[in-house]
Amino acid sequence: MSAASILRRNLHLLSLFSLLRLTISASDELQTLLSIKTSLQSPNADVFNSWKPTNPPCKFAGITCNSDGSVNSIDLSNQKHTGTVPFDSICQLPSLETLALGKNSFSGPISEDLKNCVRLKYLDIGNNFFSGSVPDLSSLSRLEYLYLNNSGFSGKFPWNSFSNMTGLIVLSLGDNNQFDRALFPDVVVGLTKLNWLYLANCSIEGKIPPEIGNLTELVNLELSDNYISGKIPPEISKLSKLWQLELYNNGLTGKFPVGFGNLTSLEKFDASRNYLEGDLSELRTLNKLVSLHLYKNEFFGEVPVAFGDFEKLVDLSLYANKLTGPLPERLGSVSDFNFIDASENFLTGRIPPEMCNQGKMMELMLLQNKLSGEIPATYANCTSLTRFRLSNNSLSGEVPSGIWGLPKVDLIDIALNQFEGQITSDIGNAKSLTEIFVNNNHLSGELPPEISKATGLIAIDLSDNQFSGNIPATIGELRLLNRLHLHNNMFSGPIPDTIGNCVAFNDINMAHNSLSGDIPVSIGSLLVLNSLNLSENALSGQIPVTLSSLRLSLLDLSDNQLTGPIPQSLSYEAYNGSFAGNNGLCSQNIKSFRRCSPDSGGSKELRLVILCVALGAIVLLLSVLCMMLFLKKSQKDEERSLKEDSWDVKSFHVLSFTEDEILDSIKQENLIGKGGSGNVYRVVLSNGDELAVKHIWNSDSGGRKKSRSTAPMLKSCSGKSREFDAEVQTLSSIRHVNVVKLYCSITSEDSSLLVYEYLPNGSLWDWLHTCRKMGLDWETRYKIAVGAAKGLEYLHHSCERLVIHRDVKSSNILLDEFLKPRIADFGLAKIVQANTSKDSTHVIAGTHGYIAPEYGYTYKVNEKSDVYSFGVVLMELVTGKRPIEPEYGENRDIVNWASNNLKSKESVLSMVDSTIQEAYREEAIKMLRIAILCTARLPALRPTMRSVVQMLEEAEPCRFVGIIVSKDGASEKDEVEDSYKG
Repeated sequence: MSAASILRRNLHLLSLFSLLRLTISASDELQTLLSIKTSLQSPNADVFNSWKPTNPPCKFAGITCNSDGSVNSIDLSNQKHTGTVPFDSICQLPSLETLALGKNSFSGPISEDLKNCVRLKYLDIGNNFFSGSVPDLSSLSRLEYLYLNNSGFSGKFPWNSFSNMTGLIVLSLGDNNQFDRALFPDVVVGLTKLNWLYLANCSIEGKIPPEIGNLTELVNLELSDNYISGKIPPEISKLSKLWQLELYNNGLTGKFPVGFGNLTSLEKFDASRNYLEGDLSELRTLNKLVSLHLYKNEFFGEVPVAFGDFEKLVDLSLYANKLTGPLPERLGSVSDFNFIDASENFLTGRIPPEMCNQGKMMELMLLQNKLSGEIPATYANCTSLTRFRLSNNSLSGEVPSGIWGLPKVDLIDIALNQFEGQITSDIGNAKSLTEIFVNNNHLSGELPPEISKATGLIAIDLSDNQFSGNIPATIGELRLLNRLHLHNNMFSGPIPDTIGNCVAFNDINMAHNSLSGDIPVSIGSLLVLNSLNLSENALSGQIPVTLSSLRLSLLDLSDNQLTGPIPQSLSYEAYNGSFAGNNGLCSQNIKSFRRCSPDSGGSKELRLVILCVALGAIVLLLSVLCMMLFLKKSQKDEERSLKEDSWDVKSFHVLSFTEDEILDSIKQENLIGKGGSGNVYRVVLSNGDELAVKHIWNSDSGGRKKSRSTAPMLKSCSGKSREFDAEVQTLSSIRHVNVVKLYCSITSEDSSLLVYEYLPNGSLWDWLHTCRKMGLDWETRYKIAVGAAKGLEYLHHSCERLVIHRDVKSSNILLDEFLKPRIADFGLAKIVQANTSKDSTHVIAGTHGYIAPEYGYTYKVNEKSDVYSFGVVLMELVTGKRPIEPEYGENRDIVNWASNNLKSKESVLSMVDSTIQEAYREEAIKMLRIAILCTARLPALRPTMRSVVQMLEEAEPCRFVGIIVSKDGASEKDEVEDSYKG
């Protein structure tokens, strides 16, 4: 055989062997991918449609192969997958270079097998719910992109793993605040190829090392929300490619270092909430800045004139510093300026006139400065404005008429200035206006009736001006109006009877005017009215008996010309002085007034009240008897119907029980609670495990069995119970240690069951407000607060869609055997859809005492309502008191009570629960301060749950600095309420 023939034969054999090897490899990879599929779960059934044994691996969705036909990339990111990641199988793929699993709901610890994926160049497992610590990754020396951000890890991070990853371009570890505290890792500043470094909110402390200057390729550096202290090192000026620098919320001190102005590529810079000082002159060369946030520092001196020539600057936030001098005259004149907040400084001079030149400015906030001059007329045409706040300055002149009618403005606040002129009829065009504060000026003229066209108004404060004329009757068209302050003006004529149409009224103050005529009877229909002050007017006639139906904390009708009897139900000590200066009044039991004659109406009223009380008692007694009989029958019907239905089980975890075990346990002796959306039962399984089961009926039948003939019709109208759908939708996708675990749902045509983990220690309410209270020390209360806050933080910030719980309260915070908290009862929860407004939901729900005040005047509520309710829970933890107690007074709650006790350090300390040890009382006050921030009246002033968690962690026992009480007795609460926070 010739040499050529032998060569051809060998080449043919080699090709056959290569083909056989590739075939074997493809077969192995196919089996590996199919085993990965079995380990993962997804609510989207179509995700793995192409992952079939009949398809080659390279045709699988999310799989990419190299030129040899071997799998080199898996991308299953952002697919809502759950379960544990089978790294043991994944790392068997010999050519795998890219693994993208981010933005899912994977859970459990990370297997050590991850270290076997040695060819990886790209690894993304961020935005998941893993647990435990990060394993040693030093074997992944080829990595160029590493994303572990917001992944749920805790414990000590293996920073030394990076010593082998010298090729890293992107390192993203942020939003893992459960990492153990660690000094700024020196190994990171040795990764000189880094382009993107995200270390925000991952428990880094100490100083920024000078070696940060070695990372000259950095485009993005984020170190916010850590515990970094010391000065910004001068070496940072070497990062000439830096596009974004985030240093927000640390403990940085000192001035901007010399040379900081060399960062001429910088477009986004945020160093807010630190202790930085000095002037801003180093920033005058950063002419590519788009966003500059330096609020809440100690900066002084003038705002650089050069800022007025920055062509890209659109966001500027400098509030709560010590800045002086004028703002640059040309500020915003050459850019698409969007936002300025330079409030709470000592700025002087005039308002820059051209910030809305491009017609895109949304927020103008310069309150609490020393600005002077007039409002530039240019802002009357700034139709994009949503917030206009200039209060507490020395501004003067007339307000340009167009300001009153800006179509998108939500808030006009020009209080505490020296403005003159009138509110013009343009206000009828302000269709988005919710609040107008013009108090303490020199405004005059009549209130235009066109104000009724601003139908979204919630609060009007015109007090301490020179307004005159009649109060327009059209005021009654403002159905959402909650607060009306007209006191200290010159209004005359009658109070319009249409005021009774404003059913949301909580606070009315018309004192010190020249109003005349009768007090409208319709005021008695304002059932949520809390404060009514009509003093120092010329009102006449009798006090309407209808006022007796109101639960007022303040009533002042003094110094008028009222006559006749004081209604018996208003004649008690709380209203002492409310009727003074009305010589024509009489009373049967207030000694300072003459006694009423028999025909004056007092005796008749008393008899009527007695008769109504007697009839009410009879009706109440009959209602209680009927309810007891109804509940007894309902329970029997419930147990009987469970045995008749067919059931469908949908599991969300691996189950160790059967449907029958659950159904057999739904009986009276296992009942442990009744909620707004169903009964709750304790189930003990045959293996000894315990579960909690909520039973929810699918109609408004109150637990009665629907007949077979009507059930389909009812179901077609409403489907399963709305409470059930809400709770399943929320909990089935949630994996968090501080949120109660849902094992499965069991549904039938008539009712539905939710099977949860059982929490043996009941609710926080039980421990705070029953005999268990003595066993709850401060350290335990603190841990409960932090855990519950983290659960809510997860719902608000870490879910793919925002979850608003809407019924946060201590009875919905359950405790396990170690007293670790779980957020529970999502029957009222609201997931905000991606294609709807994130700002609000139009369903009013909640529990009295925990409900945020905005529920009283608007349906527009958001996650800040949860923050308010959680603030009430914090107050319960600190004070040991219930949200509603008789000692607070009529129509008052724990929030009012706490605010009224912030007068001195002694009164603040007196609020702390007496069962808390003396050594911890100062630390409890730190939590009380957070609670006060959470329960701010305006939602915009409340912190986010992410900020609440951080503040609570900073209040950890032994790290507390007490609440500040100034020399004049004003508490930090006063500063909080008076300051602007967004």
